[in-house]
Amino acid sequence: MSRAEVLRRIEELAVVPVVRAPSAGLALAAVEALLEGGLSVFEITLTVPGALGVIEKLVVELGERAVVGAGTVLSAESALEATRAGAAFVVSPGLDLRTVEVMRAREIPVFPGALTPTEILSAWSAGADVVKIFPCSAVGGARYLTQLRGPFPDIKLMPTGGVSVANAAEFLRAGATAVGLGTDLVDVSAVEAGRAHVLTERARALLESLRPARATLI
Repeated sequence: MSRAEVLRRIEELAVVPVVRAPSAGLALAAVEALLEGGLSVFEITLTVPGALGVIEKLVVELGERAVVGAGTVLSAESALEATRAGAAFVVSPGLDLRTVEVMRAREIPVFPGALTPTEILSAWSAGADVVKIFPCSAVGGARYLTQLRGPFPDIKLMPTGGVSVANAAEFLRAGATAVGLGTDLVDVSAVEAGRAHVLTERARALLESLRPARATLI
């Protein structure tokens, strides 16, 4: 899948579930439940035990049905390991210029993290495909994103941290290219309790709530 195709798929769905789990099995089960609910983009954080194996397994088993990326990528070396496992994009909580440089050279979409206007501009100028705004809820949530759109109308932003099924549409209306959702959507405790259907239902509810906002983005 080309860099352009990966970005198109992410922007069309406008949702990046952040899969963080205490075991590889729970991460895989969470992805399966979310996929059943209609989601087809997944960020597997490198904090998941055996994360590279999870990414590789999903890439092989899902093929074109899903876009699988790596999250919590803290270095260029980790980014390279993730892409060798098949990760189609990489996401970082902060800005590491070397990671951006290495991923751009390999035509792999890279989403570094930033929070302040200076950090956002630095990330975009370095070559970020999308800038992850994290933790967005700590600085005003959707209202903060609205304020950023004034000076940065052309920078693609993905708020993460405090984004929920209930408020995700607000972020898209505020100008987000996509939203990253963690535990509110990817409730690993529900999977562990044998209630994976909860994630499927939340995924469906999320997509339904985003339908009007997504229509204006596509």
